[in-house]
Amino acid sequence: MLGKNITEVRKSKKLSQAALGKLIGTSGDVVGRYERGSISPSIEAVTKIAEALGVSIDYLVGNTTVEIDTKMLDRMKKIGEMPSEEQVIVYRVIDSLLREYNTRKSYE
Repeated sequence: MLGKNITEVRKSKKLSQAALGKLIGTSGDVVGRYERGSISPSIEAVTKIAEALGVSIDYLVGNTTVEIDTKMLDRMKKIGEMPSEEQVIVYRVIDSLLREYNTRKSYE
């Protein structure tokens, strides 16, 4: 699961194994071995890979099927820092936009 997810996200970001290896401080050959599952990366390496690809560790290891990028995580963190009254307003706006999207989608 980990290797497959690394491969999918890396390709979606249009990165070669060598380019990802450079970003995380290793070689493309090692990244290829991670992707094939012939070796397992350390937690430190998984953390670096997740950061380089802009996804959560949970997504990479298969604990979630939702690919939450770092921008989304930053937004969620900022919402969590808001006073609860303002959080309610933000969630209402998001819920409204989601309802509108789902309505439009159902008519397509």
